Amino acid sequence: MPPEISDLLSQNIALIVLAVVIFLAVSTAVRIVPQSEKYVVERFGRLHAVLGPGINFIVPFLDRVAHRISVLERQLPTSRQDAITADNVLVQVETSVFYRIIEPEKTVYRIRDVDAAITTTVAGIVRSEIGTMELDQVQSNRARLIERIRESLANIVDDWGIEVTRAEILDVNLDEATRAAMLQQLNAERARRAQVTEAEGKRRAVELAADGDLYAAEQQAKAKRVLADAEAYATNAIASAIRDGGIEAAQYQVAMRQVEVLAEVGKGQGKQTVIVPASAVEALGDAFKLFRGGRP
Repeated sequence: MPPEISDLLSQNIALIVLAVVIFLAVSTAVRIVPQSEKYVVERFGRLHAVLGPGINFIVPFLDRVAHRISVLERQLPTSRQDAITADNVLVQVETSVFYRIIEPEKTVYRIRDVDAAITTTVAGIVRSEIGTMELDQVQSNRARLIERIRESLANIVDDWGIEVTRAEILDVNLDEATRAAMLQQLNAERARRAQVTEAEGKRRAVELAADGDLYAAEQQAKAKRVLADAEAYATNAIASAIRDGGIEAAQYQVAMRQVEVLAEVGKGQGKQTVIVPASAVEALGDAFKLFRGGRP
C-alpha cells in the first residue's frame, strides 16, 4: 500500500469506524414489515413491542426482532378422530380448521406448537359434542354441530391470540356392520313408504270413483226432474187447451200423435209396407178440419 494512503487511513480511522457504526445503527433501527406479517420485538430478552406493516423504528443494539409471524389465514391438515355417539355407535369424523394469528405476542409466548395444540383441542371437542348426540342427529344436524365446535374452539384458542375463521366436518364414516344395518333400515323404510303410498292411491281412487257415481246419480236425478217438469208443463198446457177449446183440442192432439207414430214407422230401411188403419185416416182428416177451423 502506498505511504500516502496508509497515512490517510491512519489519520481518519476514527471517522471510518464512526461511519460504519452509524450505518449499522441506521440499518438496525429501521424495520420494514410486510403487509402479511407482524414482528415481535424484544428488549433484553423481554417483550417490548409488536411492529405492524410498514416502516418501523427500534433502538439499535438494545431491541431485536425475535419473531416474524405471518398473519395470513392457515388451514390445518385434515384430521380424523374416533367418537362414540349417544346411542353407542362408533364413528370416524374428518375435520378441517382454518385460523389466523391476530395477537402474535400471545401466540409466541403462550403456546409452542400452534397446529398440534389446535388439532388436539378439536379432537377433544368433537368427541365431547358427538357424545351428546345420536347418530341420526349427527347426520342431519351437521351445520349445528360445526357451529358448536367452532364456538367451543374459539373460546379456548382466544388465550393464544388466535382467531378460528372456519371449522368444517368433511365426513362422518361408519364401520361396515353399522353401514349394513343402516342400509337395511333404509330399505325397510322405503318399502313402508311405498306401501303407504300405494294404499293411499287406492283409497283415493275409490273416493274419486264414489264421487263420480254420486255426481252421475245427481245428474240423472236432475235430468229426470227436468223431464218430469216438462211433462207436467205439457199436461197442464193440454188440460188448459181442453178446458178452453173443448173436445176439439183433445181430438187434435190425438190426431197429431197418430201422425207422428206413422211417420216413425215409415222411417224403416228398405222396402216396407205400412198398413194404415181406417181410424188413423179418419183422425188425420179430422185434424185437417180442426186446423181449418171446421168441425169433424
